[in-house]
Amino acid sequence: MKYAPEEKHFVEEVGLMFERVGLPKMAGRIFGWLLIAQPPHQSMSELTEFLQASKGSISTMTRLLIQLRLIDRVSLPGERRDYFCIKPGAWSQINQSQIERIQAFRQLADKGLQLLADREPRDRLRLEEMRDIHAFWERELPLLHQRWETERTKS
Repeated sequence: MKYAPEEKHFVEEVGLMFERVGLPKMAGRIFGWLLIAQPPHQSMSELTEFLQASKGSISTMTRLLIQLRLIDRVSLPGERRDYFCIKPGAWSQINQSQIERIQAFRQLADKGLQLLADREPRDRLRLEEMRDIHAFWERELPLLHQRWETERTKS
């Protein structure tokens, strides 16, 4: 099958974005293709064909994406093979993961501040800044997420 160069470019961009946030590029390429593929569910062979990647690589990365709760493995009535598709709510899951990372950084800053409890205030400034910004986002992101969910259900 012939694919548009723009599709391939988009998929590569998603792969690079995943790589920038510390995930494997191939996982991002799979996710990118599943975002634009028609039909929206793709078999292992369809993924290997489009991505020009080995079955082993695709298998490993689809397992990772399933663990991250970004994609689902589905079966279709009358079909013997499995398919992969973007999991409904995947973007909410990405947001939740960000909130958890922010919380972990804030907790780490709190630990550091406990270590420096007896030190001069100027020695604590770096950790206080780390704690304060993460505490801010830890407080605000869930509120923004709730607003998003409310807005989304209106449309």
